[in-house]
Amino acid sequence: MLKRSKSPRTSPAAPPALPVSAKRFRAIIWRYYRIHGRAMPWRRTRDPYRILVSEVMLQQTQVARVMKFYPGFIKKFPGYRALAKASVRDVLRAWAGLGYHRRALALRELARTVVQEHGGVLPRERAALEAFPGIGEATAGSLRAFIWNEPEIFIETNIRRVFIHFFFPGRGRVSDRAIARRIAETLPPARRDTREWYWALMDYGAMLGRSKEVRNPNRRSAEYRTPAPFKGSRRELRGHILREVLCRASARRKEEKRGFGLRAIARAAARPIAEVRIAARALAREGFIDLEGDVVYSK
Repeated sequence: MLKRSKSPRTSPAAPPALPVSAKRFRAIIWRYYRIHGRAMPWRRTRDPYRILVSEVMLQQTQVARVMKFYPGFIKKFPGYRALAKASVRDVLRAWAGLGYHRRALALRELARTVVQEHGGVLPRERAALEAFPGIGEATAGSLRAFIWNEPEIFIETNIRRVFIHFFFPGRGRVSDRAIARRIAETLPPARRDTREWYWALMDYGAMLGRSKEVRNPNRRSAEYRTPAPFKGSRRELRGHILREVLCRASARRKEEKRGFGLRAIARAAARPIAEVRIAARALAREGFIDLEGDVVYSK
C-alpha cells in the first residue's frame, strides 16, 4: 500500500472533522498514507522479537527518540536469548535515554519467560501476551495486529486522535469504549490489511498532532490528563540515580562491586537526602540497584 514518503513538513492540513462513512474514512486515511507514510525499521520486519521491542519502547515515548535507540538495542540484544541472559546493568545502559526504565526490566523478564516457558517463541494468544510483564491490553492488541495481522481492536494516542477528530466533532469526554466501537466498524474488510491500516491511522494521527489548524483532539478524550512536570519530579530523581550507577559501573570491573553514597547524589541533584533515600529504596525493591544503608551498588 505504501508507495513513497515525504517530509512531515509537506503534509497537508487536516480536513475539517465531519461525520463520514466507514468507506469514505478509509479512503481518506489510505490516501494520506500512500503519500506521507513514515518509514520505520520495525515496519520492515516480521520478526516478532523486533516488533515486540519497538512496541515496548514506543510506550509513552515519541517515535523520533525510539528511532535513535532502537537500532543499538537490537544490535546488542538481537533476540530473546541474548536479552534473557543480559545483566541489569547492560540492559539499562542500552536503554539509557528512553526513560521509564521499568519497561527495560519488564522486557528482559519477558524474554526470560519466552525462553524458559515458550521455547523461545512469542505466544500468539492474547491472554498469554497480557500475562507478560509490561504488556497491557493495548500492547497485546498491537502485537497481534503488527506481527500476525490479526484484526484486533486497540487504542494508542495517535489512533485516539484520529477517531475523535473524525467521528466526535465538538464533543468532549469521549470514552475509549466509544472509540473502540468506531475502530471495529472501520477495520478494512481484508484481514491482510490490518497491519498497514494501523500504521496508516497512526501516521495520520501524528500529522493531526503537528497541525496548527486543528486543536489536539485528544484533549477531548475522557482519558486525557495534563502531563505532570518532569523537572523536580521523583521520576527525574530516579533517572539521576540510575545514570550515576551506570556511569560509575562502566569505569570499574563488575567484580570490584564498589558503591557510592546517596549523600553525593543528593548534593549533585540538589535534593533532600530523605527524598533521595525514598527513590533509591524504591529502585532497589524493583531490581534496578543494590542498596546497603546509604551506599548504592550496580546490579
